[in-house]
Amino acid sequence: QVQLVESGGGLVEPGGSLRLSCVASGSIFSFNGMGWFRQAPGKEREPVAVITRGGTTNYADSVKGRFTISRDNAKDTVYLQMNILKPEDTAVYYCNADQIRGYGKFDYWGQGTQVTVSS
Repeated sequence: QVQLVESGGGLVEPGGSLRLSCVASGSIFSFNGMGWFRQAPGKEREPVAVITRGGTTNYADSVKGRFTISRDNAKDTVYLQMNILKPEDTAVYYCNADQIRGYGKFDYWGQGTQVTVSS
């Protein structure tokens, strides 16, 4: 059974940095896209950054220039380096990964990790 486990969240002051990690396990198939979503209290979940297995990235406008997504395919791990954090970045961050098996597409989600940016 595929599982995604996030880590690295915490409390940080505005302007600080955090690095999130997500490790996927339990699959003999490789992951195509991997990415990060976030959900703030009272708001809908939104995409933050995604990366393909080949390394193509895409970012939400609100985090461009501040966040960097990367992945280690050999370890089935995706990272999110977050710099110059702002209070509006406060949210639960969720890892996402997808696989293609034959004609089917499968999506998996982690349990989330809390990021709080506050002074």
